Amino acid sequence: MTPGDIGDRLRSLPPGTAVALKLDPREYADQYFAVLSAALRDVGSDASTHTIYVAVTSPASFVWSLAQALDVSSDRISFVDAISHLMMRFADPLPNATYVESPRALESIMLRVEYLLRRSKSPRSTVIIDSVNSLAVHNPPELLSEFLHILLNNLKSRQVLTLVLQTTEEQAASVEQLLNLVVDETIDVARLGP
Repeated sequence: MTPGDIGDRLRSLPPGTAVALKLDPREYADQYFAVLSAALRDVGSDASTHTIYVAVTSPASFVWSLAQALDVSSDRISFVDAISHLMMRFADPLPNATYVESPRALESIMLRVEYLLRRSKSPRSTVIIDSVNSLAVHNPPELLSEFLHILLNNLKSRQVLTLVLQTTEEQAASVEQLLNLVVDETIDVARLGP
């Protein structure tokens, strides 16, 4: 599995597609970096594309350091950070980030994503949600289901490519069932390559 394989697959998708990207927890770091590289450098490399990264697992500052290593321009990425307050890593906020107090604040996350979409002057947008498993830890299934239905359908209607990261853990079967109801396609990152 290479970032290029994932990037090719993501670039072939029509606008307005919602995709679940399944990551193996045993190889999470490598697969996460491959997905991030594909999403930010390959898919988001077009100057007309703006990426909104919803940080639920990794703080925006960490993701931004990876994005800088991939030579992603700060004007092509924004963050909705819902984890830094909880992790007490809010000392040095990023100028291209908006902060939400908790992953439980689903309505605030939706409103911030909407705000950043409206503010962006780019004709194309990508939204990355990391990760649905973390959202499931903090929210009851009914509330998470409603959130994903509303958010993903809104993004689809606006022709936004949406990438939802998930881990393939045994206890995550309910998360996978929930995602299958709202995504158009699932990509098992572990099966994309050698």
